Amino acid sequence: MHGIWSGRRTCLNAAAWACRRYNAYRTPTFPQFRTQYIRRRSQLLRENAKAGHPPALRRQYLRLRGQLLGQRYGPLSEPGSARAYSNSIVRSSRTTLDRMEDFEDDPRALGARGHRRSVSRGSYQLQAQMNRAVYEDRPPGSVVPTSAAEASRAMAGDTSLSENYAFAGMYHVFDQHVDEAVPRVRFANDDRHRLACCSLDGSISLCQLVPAPPTVLRVLRGHTRGVSDFAWSLSNDILVSTSLDATMRIWASEDGRCIREIPDPDGAELLCCTFQPVNNNLTVVGNAKHNVHVMNISTGKKVKGGSSKLTGRVLALSFDAPGRLLWAGDDRGSVFSFLFDMATGKLTKAKRLVVHEGSPVTSISARSWVSREARDPSLLINACLNKLLLYRVVDNEGTLQLKRSFPIEQSSHPVRSIFCPLMSFRQGACVVTGSEDMCVHFFDVERAAKAAVNKLQGHSAPVLDVSFNCDESLLASSDASGMVIVWRREQK
Repeated sequence: MHGIWSGRRTCLNAAAWACRRYNAYRTPTFPQFRTQYIRRRSQLLRENAKAGHPPALRRQYLRLRGQLLGQRYGPLSEPGSARAYSNSIVRSSRTTLDRMEDFEDDPRALGARGHRRSVSRGSYQLQAQMNRAVYEDRPPGSVVPTSAAEASRAMAGDTSLSENYAFAGMYHVFDQHVDEAVPRVRFANDDRHRLACCSLDGSISLCQLVPAPPTVLRVLRGHTRGVSDFAWSLSNDILVSTSLDATMRIWASEDGRCIREIPDPDGAELLCCTFQPVNNNLTVVGNAKHNVHVMNISTGKKVKGGSSKLTGRVLALSFDAPGRLLWAGDDRGSVFSFLFDMATGKLTKAKRLVVHEGSPVTSISARSWVSREARDPSLLINACLNKLLLYRVVDNEGTLQLKRSFPIEQSSHPVRSIFCPLMSFRQGACVVTGSEDMCVHFFDVERAAKAAVNKLQGHSAPVLDVSFNCDESLLASSDASGMVIVWRREQK
């Protein structure tokens, strides 16, 4: 038996070495190649399964291939994303690959490649150390972390951070929700041209930006009061939405059908939602009765042990990348961290931070690491303090330490902010936020002075939310008067 396993390990190592060598020659300038490669392999496996190959042999192949892919690209995730549905029952899942970064194939990079992997071992301190170790010997002034990151460089450009974020022209303006605020706008995952936004008029719009002219594909109606938040599943086949009518709804993005309506367990207004990133069958919602609930969207029921109480109305939620830590912010100025049990969905309250007593926390965004210069796990927080706050995550219980703040105007509106999706491949690190001064602000978190990189003017009401598409060629922003503006990067 020992000889069999020894031989299998030797085979696995040899295959992994061959995979790494071959990978350097795979269309390096096409950023989405790896994701498409994995999806194509999965499709071929499904087709071959119908040809009558022995099931045991196929299972063994899948297991070995999963190990190889895990070594090369980091851990695979299998979110329960509802794609097939009948009689309002969500019951299927799709295997998807978590977001991948390009790293060099040297021994240190192989050991530290998965900063997500180090999180899954439960140590944020170890993660920060490993993030730093990979780049200790990099030549100063290089634009991207590795010489192999051609795809990222092609999208980012060998230019300064200010030039990279020189958004100027309006690509399109959507005004179908004018006169009612649009609190949330989001591009679909890994998608350049699909966009959704929700409105306090009770509807959600699904928009397509190409072919020109951009169009509203469909409007999802069913909520009887304003829609406060929504989220795309990882594979974009469904959306979940929360509403002031005390329900969450599950929608099929392909045809706009409402698959299921789920009432809030407390009968309270639902104010925010987020998918569990590894298991999209679970969604976390926050309500006006100060409670956080983990909901199973297949059964429509609350998960046992998946509820907890905050000090105020729950306005913001965010998971870390592996889905083991959840942060929740309330309208009394507190941010709570929770340990999430991946097997059961149970929440365990870990830490509490009072950002500022009485100042609502309206947005939380988590990032495993920000850039070559900012290698600590980080949290970006909006509170009604006229400041955007950047926190360092210092341990595996989600303890936060303030790193710095940026001046914006926010005293009463639910303004949100985001990390830029490609910033880890550049020198410098950019974050983008809405503001009550009717502008979109860009800040370089590593610049000691004059951190403002860009400011977009065009809205006529407070800007509530911002969203990048996957390659940062487009940025969408929404405001309190119902207007959504899609901005395009200035072409040099």
